[in-house]
Amino acid sequence: MTAVQAEQGVLAGDPRMLIDGELVQTAGGATFDVVHPASEQVAGQAADGTVDDMGRAVAAARRAFDETDWSRDLDFRVHCLTQLHEALERNKEHLRRVLITEVGCPVSVTGSQIESPIEEVKHWTEHGRKFEYLVDNGVHDTPLGPARRKLHYEAVGVVGAITPWNVPFYLNIAETVPALIAGNTVVLKPAQLTPWSGSEYGRIVAEETDIPAGVFNVVTSNANEVGAALSADPRVDMITFTGSTATGRAILAAGASTVKKTLLELGGKSAHIVLDDADFSASLPLAAMMACVMSGQSCILPSRILLPRSRYEEGLAILKASMENFPVGDPWTPGVMQGPQISETQRQKVLGLIQSGIDSGARLITGGGVPENLPVGYFTQPTLLADVDPDSQIAQEEIFGPVLTVTPYDDDDHAVAIANNSIYGLSGEVSSADVDRAFAVATRMRTGNVTINAKSHFGIDSPFGGTKQSGLGYRNGAEGFKEYLAIKTIGMPE
Repeated sequence: MTAVQAEQGVLAGDPRMLIDGELVQTAGGATFDVVHPASEQVAGQAADGTVDDMGRAVAAARRAFDETDWSRDLDFRVHCLTQLHEALERNKEHLRRVLITEVGCPVSVTGSQIESPIEEVKHWTEHGRKFEYLVDNGVHDTPLGPARRKLHYEAVGVVGAITPWNVPFYLNIAETVPALIAGNTVVLKPAQLTPWSGSEYGRIVAEETDIPAGVFNVVTSNANEVGAALSADPRVDMITFTGSTATGRAILAAGASTVKKTLLELGGKSAHIVLDDADFSASLPLAAMMACVMSGQSCILPSRILLPRSRYEEGLAILKASMENFPVGDPWTPGVMQGPQISETQRQKVLGLIQSGIDSGARLITGGGVPENLPVGYFTQPTLLADVDPDSQIAQEEIFGPVLTVTPYDDDDHAVAIANNSIYGLSGEVSSADVDRAFAVATRMRTGNVTINAKSHFGIDSPFGGTKQSGLGYRNGAEGFKEYLAIKTIGMPE
């Protein structure tokens, strides 16, 4: 065990893939390094799967869907996913250490990435158990006489899930468990930077549940073409993906030739409209925290703060103090709330966008570089940029770092226009002492989700999805579950 492992709890994940019920290496045993972003040290290896490995996984999933009773035996699915929930509970501290090792997520804020998804397994299992898969739609007049119509909800088939690195275990669960309880078979392709959150999931399925061979598969790889092969494979009926809009476009194109069902949660550039009657002392420190708590690596982060000109400097002062006092450091240290960026590449992207903002006329209020006290690890200072041009790169491009941009506005109409000046429409926020006024503003924002006065829109019981180039379809809620089902309308004698 290295000094890093002994002192910080770094833990290597399972280096194998799960294909057709077996935990395997790729042919030839090729692997790739997994780096701990807080130390810049290699923590271990993951299997570097190939296009052939992906083909075997898809074939297994296709066979399991077509030739077994998985899609028809709800009681057995409930049994297996109840086992999965119990197994994840037993393994959660192990999973937590793997998550911190891969992502650099501070231990203090891992609850939303470990406990929450484990509880989601229980939620979806119960939701799937209670769901009405056959609905009587009544008797209808037809030219040939009365006909009763029934709606049969049935599994889509083979689902390919491609997940990102920012909240890997959570999204691995969110994109696969509803699909499984709905009766689909699944092939999971985890992100290249966080393969272990997928391979550990596969290990637990193989070793601690009765989920049959081929029903759930995990292929890890450091090659982009492996995920592309999953998207294009005609044996796959549906792709679910969370990640960048650029990759989402490529996935949509890859599935076009087979008219594959595609569920996409893509990029965001969310605006937080702080109205002139808002309690700045309550709303702005929370806005600063949200920018930093996941190192800014969140798709729903309201990274564009819109402040009224009448209170502009007051708001900047509060944001500056909050960001300068935010606890940044070693993710293994309790109390730390912001860890490193996922990689040096990502940190350089963030720093480059900050400089782009300055070059375009933005005023650097605080941050903008690397913390002097953290020379090792991919850390970035919490950064506040003021006077940001709404049309500039820093205001238009998703940063995925601990950066807030601030732009002044004149009135409510002006604020809404600035907020809607984006190709994205994933999330947004409004703060005001007048809830009715805030609601009126929220309904004018072209985005799939809006939070008013910190009352979060996000939850497993409510649909979550984006407008414009932020995605297609929904996760969560009854609408999210139905994404993994096809509706068959059956006409029959009354």
